[in-house]
Amino acid sequence: MTPRDTAPPAPAARPWRRLAAVLVVLALLWAVFEFTGLRARINPQALREVFAEHRAWGFAAFTALFALGNLIQLPGWIFLASAVLALGPAWGALATFSAALVSCVVTFFVVRAFGGQALRELPGPLARRLFARLDAHPVRSVALLRLVFQTVPALNYALALSGLRFRHYMLGTLIGLPGPLVVYAAFFDTLASWMGWALH
Repeated sequence: MTPRDTAPPAPAARPWRRLAAVLVVLALLWAVFEFTGLRARINPQALREVFAEHRAWGFAAFTALFALGNLIQLPGWIFLASAVLALGPAWGALATFSAALVSCVVTFFVVRAFGGQALRELPGPLARRLFARLDAHPVRSVALLRLVFQTVPALNYALALSGLRFRHYMLGTLIGLPGPLVVYAAFFDTLASWMGWALH
């Protein structure tokens, strides 16, 4: 065995390997949900029925599905619309907010476990500038991103891989997420009233 064979990998290669590990895990999760048919069953009608049958158990199932859906790239509006249709705008927004917080926590720790701080370790001046801004105002940055993108899975992945502290991640989420949820809940409730969809 030569010295080259026993040398550790170059530092620049490590973040790419961690990013690849995250992509593999997410792809496997997506494949399991896609080929078992479970992904197709996560839709507004099915989620409405979950709430209609049993509110307490339905909320637990709704939260679990939201967390899993976030990992397999399902948009959050599906869950918000379903909750609003079943519970009304106020309780629907509150249920979605609670489930979204759990989902954000799950995504953060799953992605961080496999990817570490891979994005922060990428070389280049652009990455350094972006992280310098994030580090200067972490809570405000997360809050503004939540205002625009809410719980978009790609945003959760990026924040988890950025090396951001969990408390900053959650505080920014708590500040930035309620506003857009209330607005979208009112929109879905109005749309449901026009179309005659609401159950509440």
